[in-house]
Amino acid sequence: MPALAQTVSTILDFLYPPKCTACGTPLFSEPGRRVCPRCVERVELVPNPRCEICGGPLESASSDATRCARCLAQPPRYRVARTIARYRTTAEDEPGTLPALIRRHKYGLDQSVGRALVEYLGDELPVSAADYDVVIPVPLHWRRLWWRGFNQAALLAAEVAHRLNLPLDTTAISRRRYTPPQTSQHHDERIRNMRRAFVVTNPDRIKSRRVLIVDDVMTTGATVDECARVLLQAGATSVDVFTLARVL
Repeated sequence: MPALAQTVSTILDFLYPPKCTACGTPLFSEPGRRVCPRCVERVELVPNPRCEICGGPLESASSDATRCARCLAQPPRYRVARTIARYRTTAEDEPGTLPALIRRHKYGLDQSVGRALVEYLGDELPVSAADYDVVIPVPLHWRRLWWRGFNQAALLAAEVAHRLNLPLDTTAISRRRYTPPQTSQHHDERIRNMRRAFVVTNPDRIKSRRVLIVDDVMTTGATVDECARVLLQAGATSVDVFTLARVL
């Protein structure tokens, strides 16, 4: 029966080839894929050199500095943050771009896009399983979760946990205060917006553990930094951050 199902699937893919989720190009020779190679190659990486803490680009390539001005002036609670791609807000409405796909996933309420976004992670993650004990997604407030129907960070975190062969915990931390969208706010406003927004609901699952927080997009880092604060306060040994993309 599995062989028959595979044969039927192959025939259907030939007659009705799947299309790239990002640009709509038929995937004739890419069985099982959701995104075409061209769209994956269009991803813009964060330029080097990068801050050793937040992973953002340093102000000058000729300088000996290893940390950006923001991390020097106001060190984050998390230990390090790593990301895959650069997120340009100007590309949010350009078909085939990663920002357009992320926006469609979050605000177009298209949960199927999540599988496509996973392919942008590449073959190797910029984080190591040896450094962590548990993977935790940034939680949504229940009102936003009810409206959206899914937590995009949890879908991404599930794939990261699977690749690292680590446990995924989606209930250890919750969002207790509803906060308005942060897209139009600057850094200080985002920090104020996030204060006391999260609470650790299961401290025993956090105590003495090395945590990897996962989110889809990091803008100023205010959200993940507040998550790190409450996790460390609850007894986590360390907290790192991994995101698919970062606004620069």
